[in-house]
Amino acid sequence: MVASNTAASVADAGADKDAPLKEDIRLLGRLLGDVLRAQEGEDVYAVVETIRQTAVRFRREADAGAAKELDGMLKILTREQTISVVRAFSYFSHLANIAEDQHHIRRRRAHLLAGSKPQQGSVSYALCKLAGAGVGQDTVTGFFQQALISPVLTAHPTEVQRKSILDAEHDIARLLAERDTPLTPKESAANLHLLRSRVATLWQTRMLRYTKLTVADEIENALSYYRITFLRELPGLYDDIEADIAAQYRPAGAGSADGEPAPCAIAAPYVQMGSWIGGDRDGNPNVNAATARHALARQATTILDFYLDEAHTLGAELSVSTLMVKCTPALQLLADSSTDTSEHRSDEPYRRALIGIYARLASTARALGAANILRKEVGHAEPYEHAAAFAADLQILIDSLNANHGAMLVHPRLSTLKRAADIFGFHLASLDMRQSSDVHERVLAELFAKAGAAPDYAAMDEEAKVALLLAELAQPRLLYSPYIAYSAETGSELAVLGAAREIRQRYGARAIRNYIISHTETVSDLLEVLVLQQETGLLRTVDGNGTADLMVVPLFETIPDLQRAAGIMERLMALPMVRQLIDAQGGLQEVMLGYSDSNKDGGFLTSNWELYKAELGLVDVFARAGVKLRLFHGRGGTVGRGGGPSYEAILAQPKGTVNGQIRLTEQGEIIASKFSNADIGRRNLELLVAATLEASLMPPAADDAQRKQLAGFEAVMAEISGRAYQAYRNLVYETPGFTDYFFSATPIAEIAELNLGSRPASRKSTRRIEDLRAIPWGFSWGQCRLLLPGWYGFGSAIGSWIADGDQAERVQQLRAMFQHWPFFATLLSNMDMVLAKTDLAIASRYSLLVQDAELRERIFKRITGEHAATLACLERITGAGERLAGNPLLARSIQNRFAYLDPLNHLQVELIKRHRSVAHEPGKVDERVHRGIHLSINGVAAGLRNTG
Repeated sequence: MVASNTAASVADAGADKDAPLKEDIRLLGRLLGDVLRAQEGEDVYAVVETIRQTAVRFRREADAGAAKELDGMLKILTREQTISVVRAFSYFSHLANIAEDQHHIRRRRAHLLAGSKPQQGSVSYALCKLAGAGVGQDTVTGFFQQALISPVLTAHPTEVQRKSILDAEHDIARLLAERDTPLTPKESAANLHLLRSRVATLWQTRMLRYTKLTVADEIENALSYYRITFLRELPGLYDDIEADIAAQYRPAGAGSADGEPAPCAIAAPYVQMGSWIGGDRDGNPNVNAATARHALARQATTILDFYLDEAHTLGAELSVSTLMVKCTPALQLLADSSTDTSEHRSDEPYRRALIGIYARLASTARALGAANILRKEVGHAEPYEHAAAFAADLQILIDSLNANHGAMLVHPRLSTLKRAADIFGFHLASLDMRQSSDVHERVLAELFAKAGAAPDYAAMDEEAKVALLLAELAQPRLLYSPYIAYSAETGSELAVLGAAREIRQRYGARAIRNYIISHTETVSDLLEVLVLQQETGLLRTVDGNGTADLMVVPLFETIPDLQRAAGIMERLMALPMVRQLIDAQGGLQEVMLGYSDSNKDGGFLTSNWELYKAELGLVDVFARAGVKLRLFHGRGGTVGRGGGPSYEAILAQPKGTVNGQIRLTEQGEIIASKFSNADIGRRNLELLVAATLEASLMPPAADDAQRKQLAGFEAVMAEISGRAYQAYRNLVYETPGFTDYFFSATPIAEIAELNLGSRPASRKSTRRIEDLRAIPWGFSWGQCRLLLPGWYGFGSAIGSWIADGDQAERVQQLRAMFQHWPFFATLLSNMDMVLAKTDLAIASRYSLLVQDAELRERIFKRITGEHAATLACLERITGAGERLAGNPLLARSIQNRFAYLDPLNHLQVELIKRHRSVAHEPGKVDERVHRGIHLSINGVAAGLRNTG
């Protein structure tokens, strides 16, 4: 019956754990089909079904007949039909993702309800493992007091979802979740009606933006994930972790009065959110001082709106009367100082205190840029000077309840609000500043020249630059003069740093803490930013002791940069003035590693190996310097850009590189896939904490034999990396015509036109691969289903290395590396996932977009040859002939997507043909065809889920 819900399917699934998922996908597909019939007619629905069936046959048979039939079918589609068909398959991609997410939540709940052992990836699992290794509670709590785990949201040009679409999909996910609980026939019918209406809303909502995204748009898009997930799930995760610690380490038979283990209180906010949106100027001329101010104003408004709502609701809930129970003197004083003078509440100190807190929050919100306060406060109160004062008021309420038989009233709302105040402050997330080193050099060159300090700073050698910069940092006077005219670039850069100073004063020191320098190649690149901080009041020296408000963070991106990283940091930290600044920031220094450019520069395998080596080198240098290292991982969505499961990636880090300190970027559509559902978001946050906890505290098991074995593994990896680097560079940078092939056989040109983000797709207006940003580079290969940056070079490297020695012995060595070395195992696992999504038959359709037949055959033949070699080598090492044999759930998930993903690729090829055939003829470009291409890009990205 149509109205039946999923609850029965969950109960009766038995051995087929995916039965509820299949039912949900069928249900959503049927509803989309109903909407399609009603909105577009039976003819369009029939076309969609015919294309789907033919695409399935093409995949199953891969014969010329199916390809020819599909070609003929797509060519005769009208423009209107094409748009409808593309939209149908794109929306089905989105709906299937919703069903998958709901199934993950369902399976996790089933595991918890069954009382099974903790799942790998949970904090309770990590604690159990640590306790088994002899790690005590004091060590664990000490870790949380000192840790910093920071996901950093960035705006990059692969985020293709509009907020309107996200909102509609959020409603669909909620309604789908309702069907897992028993519903009456009327409730089931109502649920189905609402699901159908939300799917219809999706169909009638514009999927794409027709105007270029602004930075302000990107800021609002990111803030939506705070409302959906972070504001409530992050404080809730803290509570769960405290309970897990208490449960793991409680003495036998011990517990609180209600039978539950007493929570282990951890005051420090060890998970804190970060953002680049509004502060990342590298290559984005739209980011400036104004966007930084706007970002913090909107962030503050978002968190204060949350605080105001919660304080208002608490005022209604905490109706505790002193006629019934006492309160502490501190609470009574807080209530007496409230703006509420109503006699009706004279015996309700909690309500009066909260009315006063609300009034102070409202004044704070206005002072920090909020335009509208939804509910008018009672009376006027002074704004809070800082978030700690707000948190202190909440603590007074908590202490009074705990002391007067009200402990059960603290949870969940009041404790969550207090925890949120500790985590988010009034700034919500720390905004990073980022700019390229060459911009800093130009700005300093102008300042030095106009101050008469150095006529041509840029022409100086490194030693002379360092000497000049250190001398300038020792000077009490500034280079800048308000009476001299400077270039627009210099004025803008100084204004950004001035805005950072104002933001810190207004929103607190955590509002902006880090300044990241892209393309760091020398020590002077870092010293330049210290001088710029001094010029804008962010670096101050008193009695020879300096303090820098912003930590200067180098970003090492290319292969040569990674190879120089340890040496640069060693020379930097040896400078007495710099070392004194590091000591002033707690003896800790952050280093950022870029995954994207190193991959585009040297290929997947070499990039991973050079990152690994750079981390080992940095650990050694920092240990000798006595400085604590925090690594910031610039990971993207694709495996080629450092993507893949975060949990495994953190555990695969070299020993000594985590130590309770880690930041990592969350980019593009990965933000939506991880955090647009609160339950999925909570799970992803927990994975980060669990992995960091385990990687930091798990005692090393290595004895002399294991250390010797690891050294052997690393020696083999060094050899293989060199071979993979040669194979990759030879194809991408040394093969004549490769650039032409890439620009023809992928939708890179069309991606550059899509209104994905505020940042341009290329650094320069050229067709050189070197000038193309790494993100659209990887995104383009994902769209044509080759995903080349995630595997190319592996087959050549492994195959040639095996052939150059005792083959049986070398294969055995590789198998040992896979079984005993987490770094190599994770590398192969991620590549296995990429290969599962790679489809040469689909890619061959894109290759036909290359007009030069000789070039097409030559390049595609090399790619297919390397693909075959990679598959063969992977099978020899792992023993698995099928992709994702060790992860059958993901394998089935990917396989299930092909039915609606393949048609989108076929449609995209046809639309690109139409578009390019008239692209150079003025007035002949059909905007509907253009829109169809962009819709297909959206759909393919949604289907692959980690392509950006």
